[in-house]
Amino acid sequence: MMGVPEPVAGSPRVAGARAAVLGLGRSGVAAARLLSRAGAEVYASDSGTGDRARAAAGELAREGIDAEAGRHDVARIAAADFVVPSPGIPPTAPVLADPAVAARPVFAEIEVASWFARAPIAAITGTNGKTTTTELLGHVARSAGLSATVAGNVGFAFSAAVLEEPAVAWHVLEVSSFQLSRIARFRPRVAVVLNLTPDHLDVYPDMAAYARDKRRIAENQTAEDDLCLSGEDPGLAELYAGVGAARRHAFHRTRRVERGAWLDDGWIALAGEPVEGRVLPAERLRIPGAHNVQNALAAALAAALMGIGRESIAEGLASFPGVAHRLETVLEEKGVRWVNDSKATNVDSTLVALQSFDAPLVVILGGRHKGSPYAPLAPHLGRARAVLAIGEAAPLVARDLGGATRVDVVETLERAVERARGVAREGDVVLLSPACSSYDQFSDYAQRGERFRELVLGGARNGRGGGG
Repeated sequence: MMGVPEPVAGSPRVAGARAAVLGLGRSGVAAARLLSRAGAEVYASDSGTGDRARAAAGELAREGIDAEAGRHDVARIAAADFVVPSPGIPPTAPVLADPAVAARPVFAEIEVASWFARAPIAAITGTNGKTTTTELLGHVARSAGLSATVAGNVGFAFSAAVLEEPAVAWHVLEVSSFQLSRIARFRPRVAVVLNLTPDHLDVYPDMAAYARDKRRIAENQTAEDDLCLSGEDPGLAELYAGVGAARRHAFHRTRRVERGAWLDDGWIALAGEPVEGRVLPAERLRIPGAHNVQNALAAALAAALMGIGRESIAEGLASFPGVAHRLETVLEEKGVRWVNDSKATNVDSTLVALQSFDAPLVVILGGRHKGSPYAPLAPHLGRARAVLAIGEAAPLVARDLGGATRVDVVETLERAVERARGVAREGDVVLLSPACSSYDQFSDYAQRGERFRELVLGGARNGRGGGG
């Protein structure tokens, strides 16, 4: 039986407080459970009426937590001392825009969890590469013998981590702009910013608003902390100028840095850090693509700042197998490689995926449109036999890319996989890299990726693989 969690010194009072948790996904359920066990009076709700929301509400109710699916009781939320929305609930959601709710303090789930975190935090953000870098850093830490949770936006909530594993040495977190928009005291000991390109423009009014939330990762850092910025994104240094007081470090694939990580004649190397020198030849990484070299540089730098030695960093980098739903090979059959890149939920992430392969491509694109045009993908589709467009964004994909390559609007993932079997030839790659969120047809990118896997493997078992 878990003990009652105690907030760390300086954190807000939780015992006896009234808390409203919005959204009953993984983060919402974990936050409700953490706050309840810490002595708060919790009301948790979800506007959804599906099986998942109702099952989550029932699970919390059996633990004595007041929870319901199908609606948000605005009066009860407005009576709370503070509100904790799940990361998937954007700032523009109607329940948050209600004046009575908007008047209450609103905290991200990562903020609430940080009140109970006794281990230092290494936090990774950016538009693309967050999940891979977070998982890679956690793998390096664990391979080096450090106890570490890997949590946040990767599917394991930070609240669950501090509740279930309170005595670890480090918390390694992926953090999103939505989460960062609602922090107050959240302070990473090591913060990493990978890149910044347009994203979530269906929610943010402009790129500047998105960038303002991203810069909050550093605002509470002190002179005892470290901030690692990509030197390949010239706007980052300006964006983070004057934010927090952390020591600054850089990572770069083509230029030596004074303090940080760089690519030294094909080697991942550290410069100006407590551990210096070459770490590992980049060709020994098991994860494909030049973008993953940048992710490895960032992870190597963060690991060094966490106190891990060069040999241990090298062993961890070399043994990392990759992340599910990110350029993940599902099947190779009849000369056709089927790749699950469901984690690519924006155009820039899909652009990286297209640049990772030299083979002819059959590309599955689409889902819920996030506001960015698809035209930037056109120059990289010269090797594409076809683009198969799915979901709500399918007509926009066809409009933006129809002049560059063959685009078939097939609407569903099931039809896309079936069509890909007929189009793909030996030596081709069938690439699911949607450039869109999944919320039109799936609960999240992971469910979309798992469905892709099921369809591909099911077709193989039935003798309907590509290469015909």
